[in-house]
Amino acid sequence: MSKSAVNARAALLAALVVAALSACKPQAPAETATPPAQPEAAAAPVSPAADARPSAQGAPFDAKAFAGMFTGTLPCADCPGIDTRLVLAADGTYTITESYQERSAPEIKGDGTWTVEENNQRLRLDPNSKSDNDRLFAILSQDGIRQLDTEGKPIDSALPYTLRRSR
Repeated sequence: MSKSAVNARAALLAALVVAALSACKPQAPAETATPPAQPEAAAAPVSPAADARPSAQGAPFDAKAFAGMFTGTLPCADCPGIDTRLVLAADGTYTITESYQERSAPEIKGDGTWTVEENNQRLRLDPNSKSDNDRLFAILSQDGIRQLDTEGKPIDSALPYTLRRSR
């Protein structure tokens, strides 16, 4: 068999395969076609204004009810601790105030927006200052959050990384 005959047969076979595959996929009429649904992201954030969604424990998570003030003392590398006050507003904004213990430095203040993500298991603080990194906290309960590392993983330490609801 000549080379051109082999090429012609290969082309015919390819055309038949394409025709067979396209015949297997029914086409919707143009006037009733609907746009494809957008896939939901795995870590789609839940805004505080969103309806409550079930949490991993089965109880609905009410982001507006989660808003409030969380306080505690976070670890510090060169001082006894960092007194931290985080206020989560129901409108999705936050303010954070940090004071280093036994230092005469002024308080450090920040603000931005907050979202709940990872199936209502993680809190993300997105600062308005883009020179600051997002901060992540595990949601332990309605009354407690624990700071996570920059990758969203638990910090392997016995030190107190937990903030508790104070109102």
